[in-house]
Amino acid sequence: MDGFIHLFTSLICDAGVSREYLFCERTLELPGFFRPTKEWDLVIVKEGTLIAAIEAKSQVGPSFGNNFNNRTEEAMGSALDLWTAYREGAYLASPQPFLGYFFMLEDCPASSHPVSVKEPHFKVFPEFVGSSYARRYELFCRKLVLERHYISAAFITSQAATGENGDYVTPAEDLSMERFARSLIGHLVMVTWRLWMELRTS
Repeated sequence: MDGFIHLFTSLICDAGVSREYLFCERTLELPGFFRPTKEWDLVIVKEGTLIAAIEAKSQVGPSFGNNFNNRTEEAMGSALDLWTAYREGAYLASPQPFLGYFFMLEDCPASSHPVSVKEPHFKVFPEFVGSSYARRYELFCRKLVLERHYISAAFITSQAATGENGDYVTPAEDLSMERFARSLIGHLVMVTWRLWMELRTS
């Protein structure tokens, strides 16, 4: 995952953000509302303004079931914690930050085969019936954005044998790395312009 964080860092710097405002190895803590702080994977803070925070997670087998629940709960909780802290003024006068979620899943039979669901009392939503863990992660990442928990999300899969060479697959175009990067860079340009205008008129 460090390689993808470095890729995002390069894109951000190419967009005109100074390296001094990027944090990806240390001082990654941001205040929360339900807990004191949460450590993100990439943070952009410029002169007291929170510009972006990115969470990057991965999962490999063999235990996809329990880890799926942990990953989904963690991602939703982190977003709720940050947005509530933002509402309560933890980030001072910062404009709405870019909150991004990037997920990579191991592509293997255990993650790509259909998984049964248990419905002892009520029916689950139909899109989950007969879905694999790969499909469930795709749905999850998409719903994170649809419900506005994250500004943008990316989801890729990679095989253990070829992943170290940089090979990966994008299961859904709306969750592609390219779309994620465009959303991030677009946000950076907008915030930079806004900060420049505020400086100009102050």
